[in-house]
Formats: sequence, structure tokens, C-alpha cells
Amino acid sequence: MTHKSRFSVFIASMFVSSSLLSACAASASPESAIKPDPESVQTDFATCVINLQQKAKVAGISQHIIDTTVANLKYVPRVIELDNQQPEFTTTFGDYFEKRVTPWRVEQGRKMMAKHHDLLTKLTHEYGVPGQYIVAFWGLETNFGSYKGSMPVLDSLATLACDPRRSDYFTGELLQALKLKQQYQFDDSKMVGSWAGAMGHTQFMPTNYRKYAVDGDGDGIADLWNSEADALTSAANFLQHLGWQADERWGREVLLPSNYSFEYLGSKSTLPLSQWHALNIKKTNGQAISTPDMQAALYLPAGHTGPAFLGYANFNVIMRWNRSEFYAISVGHLADRINGAPALSRAVPKQPRLSRDIVKQLQVKLNEQGFDVGKPDGILGRNSVLGLQGFQKKHGLIADGFPDAKTFDKLGIKL
Repeated sequence: MTHKSRFSVFIASMFVSSSLLSACAASASPESAIKPDPESVQTDFATCVINLQQKAKVAGISQHIIDTTVANLKYVPRVIELDNQQPEFTTTFGDYFEKRVTPWRVEQGRKMMAKHHDLLTKLTHEYGVPGQYIVAFWGLETNFGSYKGSMPVLDSLATLACDPRRSDYFTGELLQALKLKQQYQFDDSKMVGSWAGAMGHTQFMPTNYRKYAVDGDGDGIADLWNSEADALTSAANFLQHLGWQADERWGREVLLPSNYSFEYLGSKSTLPLSQWHALNIKKTNGQAISTPDMQAALYLPAGHTGPAFLGYANFNVIMRWNRSEFYAISVGHLADRINGAPALSRAVPKQPRLSRDIVKQLQVKLNEQGFDVGKPDGILGRNSVLGLQGFQKKHGLIADGFPDAKTFDKLGIKL
């Protein structure tokens, strides 16, 4: 890796918060954690299961399920391992995007649009969500149902419920999963999903499954594992409840003028489309953007050398499904491609990753320079980006909040 290429990096976590599947990602470094004695863990888990039986009873779970399922819940060490994992390096937008918006997903998405044409037309009419978006979510979540996870959901949730860090959250999810089992008589062995308990074609957590799952095929069961009609209908229902704006798109790729000042950037700088028009932001074909009464924010997931996007209200809805700007852009663009749009007009640059240690160094330097970004944690979140942007403005650099070579040099960080 060259000196220059190592500098030209974008940090995925700059715009990534947490997804529905990992809303509770670990906060402690795994290498610094003391591994508990396995025998002690099993003893503690057995005690926890006894408490879970009492909570299940209070929640209205039948004694039969308590005796046959809750009492036999198993501890899954792999779940804790996955929960504790933190990446040593960050992910670039290019790595993320190119693994998710692939030619195969575009082609398969178009096939699924044709296969479910009548249903998707109906869902668009009833819920206001165009079919290409529903299919795009489906594609990103489970590759259109080809991989829905293989971990035992009840055991996984019990393992996390008995872990002290987020016991309350996962206890609640476990109880909701048990209510699903009771309501629909799901077999324990069929309730499989992600290590965090997300289930089915659309990877709903149990609480969302209970709230938003819909029987789309009329068989009396909202089965997100085995019914594509149920899964697609449930996705539309969920998006509507999240606030999807009918007759509006998610956003669009745009072109910035050469003299753009980067004064307005990111979710905290939402402006009317009329103001973006006045700032000479254009469509990728060079035409002026239209100016309906809508708000938008500008996103540069790979810095000023990469593609630029305006995100509208539905961009924020996608973010409520998964708190990641990378995810929202990928869903939106995949939906556009499925619907016949061309690929991005500006290629995503190849950008190597930075280690979390380097990111901590950057945060320390920003704090020392008077740009308060909080405790250095190796994650370039929104506060760090704003601090970085302030530093760049002060020193006459391109203030896109992106840690490029000149920024690192100015901060005195050597890689």
C-alpha cells in the first residue's frame, strides 16, 4: 500500500450507527475482556433460565411452553463471541456498497419484481411503498430469502438475555419471540435467524415481528420464514409505519459545482430543495434539480472525490430500518437499479481502510486542536466528522469531513 493510498481513506463508521440486527453492538473491547469460567457461565445461565421462566409466566406464556421450551433453553457461546467482536479496521463505502449493489442483486431483483408483480402493485396501492424498494430491502437483508440465518433464535436471545450488558432489551425480545411461538405454534427448530435474533426474509426482531408482520397470503399465519407474500407485505407495513412518504423517491445521486463550499453537509444540514437548486446542485445529467416542497440533506460517503447524494424524507425512513447511511444509500440505489436506472455516474473510489488505533489518534489530535469530538473510541461518528470538518475549514482544506492525506499531514499523523 502506498503512502498516498493509505491516507485516502473513508471510515464507514463515520456515517454508520447501528442496524436492527446489531442495535446493541458491544461497547467493550473483546481482547480486554476477562473470559469467564465455562462452568460458572453455565451455572449462571441455569439460574437465569429459572428467572426467565418466571418472567414468561408473568408475560402470559403458557405453562406448556415454559416447561417444554423455556426450561430447556441452551447457552450459545458463539452468540457472545459475535456480540463481542469489534473490527480492527473500518469499512470503506466502496467495500460496503460494491458488496451489496451487485449486478446479481439487480438482475435477481428485477426477476422478483416480475414474479410478484401483482402483489407488489397491490402493496404500493395499499401502503404507498413502490415495489422496487420492498424488493431492495429484501435483497439486502437475506439475498431475496436465500439466506435467512441459521442460529436458534430462542437460544440466542436467551443467551443475550442472560448476559448482563443488555439483559433487559434481550429479555424483552425473548418474551416477544415466545409470544410468537405461542400465537402461531411455531416449532422451536424452525425459529432460526441471526445471532441477535432477527428472523425471516426481512430479518425482523421479535418485537417488530409482533407489531408489523402481516398475513399476506391469507392462511391465517404471518410466517416470515416460509411465505414470501407475508414477508413482502410485512415489509410494506413496517415502512409505512416508519413514515414512508408515498409518491416520493428516497433521494438521488447529484453533481456538485466545482466551487461548492461544503458548508452544508450531512443529516444536520437539511435544506429545502429550492436552496439546493440555488447552490447549483444538479442531476447527474447536468439538468437542474426540481424544487417541490421537500427537504434534503447532502451525503458524501466517500468524500468529495466520490459520488454525492441528496437524501429526502424517505432516506430517513430507510435509516429507521437500519441506522446506517451506507445502508440507506445502498437500498435506495439498488431500488433505482431494479427499476431500470443506470449505475452511478461517478465511480466509487477504491479506498483502503484505517485501523481503529489510527482513528483514535485522529480524534485525540482534534480534541487537542480545540475541536471537541468526545472520548476517542476509534469510530468516526457524526461528532468526529463535524470536528474534522471544522479543522479542515480552519486550515484551508476541502471541508468535506473526510480524512484525506492533506488532513492527516496537517494533524501531524504519520501512518
